[in-house]
Amino acid sequence: MVDFQSRDTRRDERIRSDDADDADDTGDTDEQTENHDDHGHDGHDDHEHNGHEHGHDDHDDHEHKHDGHDDHEHHHHDLSDVGVGIVTVSSSRTLDDDPSGDAIASAFEDGAHTVATRELVGDDYDRIQSIVDRLVSRDDVDVVVTTGGTGVTPDDVTVEAVRPLLDKDLPGFGELFRDRSYDEIGTRVVGTRALGGVSDEVPVFCLPGSENAATLGAEEIIVPEAPHLAGLARRDDADEE
Repeated sequence: MVDFQSRDTRRDERIRSDDADDADDTGDTDEQTENHDDHGHDGHDDHEHNGHEHGHDDHDDHEHKHDGHDDHEHHHHDLSDVGVGIVTVSSSRTLDDDPSGDAIASAFEDGAHTVATRELVGDDYDRIQSIVDRLVSRDDVDVVVTTGGTGVTPDDVTVEAVRPLLDKDLPGFGELFRDRSYDEIGTRVVGTRALGGVSDEVPVFCLPGSENAATLGAEEIIVPEAPHLAGLARRDDADEE
């Protein structure tokens, strides 16, 4: 079993460079405010001399600039290179015969990210939980993806092992994965228990063991969102949205 109290000490060792980012962001905001004041007076003068329509054009242009600033604020924490830890849960596979793990690795590598490590573990609650907990504590792992053990048979225990480690749930992941899977497997999707969440500031995703499911989940959902989610998960509490 995992000692959950020891996991709390890890957060103190996380990246503290966000404070410097916040200072830069404050400077940008002050400059934006000064520009806003200048623009407000100029726009007002244009409105008085050149008509109502021109004043609205200036206002719309100013709103557009603010939208761009907000988008920058929302994404400037995104990671450019995500390190992924892949865990294959299977009692019959090996790392040399692991098509689902290979599919996840290929999806991340094709996205210019890094496979930090690959692990294989049998259908064992304690071992699955221990491996995932160990991976989220590694400095080179920004995201953990498991494949296998998410079904409804008695030995499918990945979800049960991982869920207690999660500090936050990402219900949208499972919902979207099942929605996409319905096109391929129809109503059998009700037996799919794909799971997403954040453990110790690291996003964790649990995918089914089939190669098709691993490919779909990794290529269409996890890899596109991993840089953003991993960056947000490690933002300082004072800088949260």
